[in-house]
Amino acid sequence: MSALCGCPIIECVYCLGCARWVWNKCLYTAGRESENWGLASAGEFEPITRLSRFILAVYEDDLQNPIWAPPGGYGINPDWVVLRKNYEETEGRVSPYIIYLDQKNEDIVLAIRGLNLGKESDYLLLLDDKLGQTKFDGGYVHTGLLKAAEWVLEAECEILRELVERHPNYTLTFAGHSLGAGVVTLLTMLVAKNRERFGNIDRERIRCFAYAPTRCISLNLAVRYADVINSVVLQDTCTLEENMLQDPRRLYAPGRLYHIIVRQPFRFGKFPPVVRTAVPVDGRFEHMVLSCNILSDHSIVLIERESQRAFEIMLEKEKIMDIPPTQRMERQTSLAKEHSEEHRAALQRAVALDVPDACWPSAYGTFDETEGREGADRSHGKYSFMSSKRGRESWDGLVVRLFDTDESGHMVLKKS
Repeated sequence: MSALCGCPIIECVYCLGCARWVWNKCLYTAGRESENWGLASAGEFEPITRLSRFILAVYEDDLQNPIWAPPGGYGINPDWVVLRKNYEETEGRVSPYIIYLDQKNEDIVLAIRGLNLGKESDYLLLLDDKLGQTKFDGGYVHTGLLKAAEWVLEAECEILRELVERHPNYTLTFAGHSLGAGVVTLLTMLVAKNRERFGNIDRERIRCFAYAPTRCISLNLAVRYADVINSVVLQDTCTLEENMLQDPRRLYAPGRLYHIIVRQPFRFGKFPPVVRTAVPVDGRFEHMVLSCNILSDHSIVLIERESQRAFEIMLEKEKIMDIPPTQRMERQTSLAKEHSEEHRAALQRAVALDVPDACWPSAYGTFDETEGREGADRSHGKYSFMSSKRGRESWDGLVVRLFDTDESGHMVLKKS
């Protein structure tokens, strides 16, 4: 009799557990993690709308006679397209891409399209990874995406260098969607670490916009490169688990995040999009929540459409406020300073949370860094790595800093 009385209790507990799972995975929509983030401005958001159309243009076979152009077109002058490569020309190493000289906006753009559901090579690239398999710049990265980025770097380095040297005032921008977003993320990091191959281009001239990116870099890298890498996410969100922060091998969405929110819980339909931005540490879309809109929210077509809507709303608000041009320029300068301060705060937050291999800038502006990737150590000259628990230099870092290897392979103490 007592056993039978316990059955309803077990069923209730089971039902409550199932209801909680459904809430977390199916009914938990976007906006919760980014509700305390700042609102994006029209000035910083404008490249996101423009570059999304450039990525869409990669899908066209003939830009002179486009078939799938969005309202208003791609904003591309076909005569300014420097290079186009399809799957045959990339040998399946990476998705098709273009190099575009945007003379109107003084920008050199390399844009890579997303995953092709009909291409086996794209799946092989995406699945070429194991947890903690590949180290890069003191963190972990997606193996297949790094190989693809290295292929693009070797194939197009000379063209990009010539364009950078020919146009010293232009920015060098990498943009990609989904699978391509992961590739341009790693490509941007490679360029930032090998700036001498691009005429010693200033780091401030390098930037990346990753749309609906695959999780491709570890948390410490995601935060450290937030000054040059930006991720654009439409609606998808996460449920945070603290233990994820303690695993240095886990991969995350890269850089500064721009979260476009078009739906809220228990509201039917869409409302005017809101864009929030931050460099978060403990909340970086670790899990994708299941919803009936998951595929459409991931598509570059919808991202471009909602980005344009959001940008038009931002412009309309600025028009209503009637901000003078001088104050608008001052606001842009102030915004750059705020982003820099926010980046620094995120690095400090990572150290405070004991994120493995977290780092923060030196107070004196000189930085040391050690990197381990396949046994090779190179200097980045920007940040100093700290151990995850005690805030001290790691043993490997100490060895690299104090010792050299002679011709016979023996370790000897450095002279200086």
